[in-house]
Amino acid sequence: MDQNHMKKQINSARNSLFQQGYLDEQFIQLEDLQDDANPNFVEEIVTLFYSDSTRLIRNIETALCIGIFRQVKHEHATLKRKLETYFQVSPSNSLENRHTLQRNTQLCAAD
Repeated sequence: MDQNHMKKQINSARNSLFQQGYLDEQFIQLEDLQDDANPNFVEEIVTLFYSDSTRLIRNIETALCIGIFRQVKHEHATLKRKLETYFQVSPSNSLENRHTLQRNTQLCAAD
C-alpha cells in the first residue's frame, strides 16, 4: 500500500470521527501541539486519556455504589424508626399481640 493511499484512509477515518462527534476542536489543538520532537504526542495523550478514564469511571462507579448504599441504609433506618413509632413495637407488645392473634384464630376455628 503506497503512502498516498494510507494518508487518504487516515484522513477519511479522521473526518468520519469528526462527523460522528467523537472528535472536536480540542483534538485539532492536540494535533497542533505535536511536532518533530514529539511525533507521537497525540497518540500518547489519547492512550493516557483512555487508561485514566477507565480507572476514573471505575472510581466513580464505586463511589456511586457506596453513596447509594449509604442512602439506602439511611432510608432503612428512617423507615424503621417511623414504623417503630407508628406501631409502638416492644417485646412485650409483640408477645401480647401474638397471643391475642392465636386466641382469635382459635375462636374463629371453633365457630
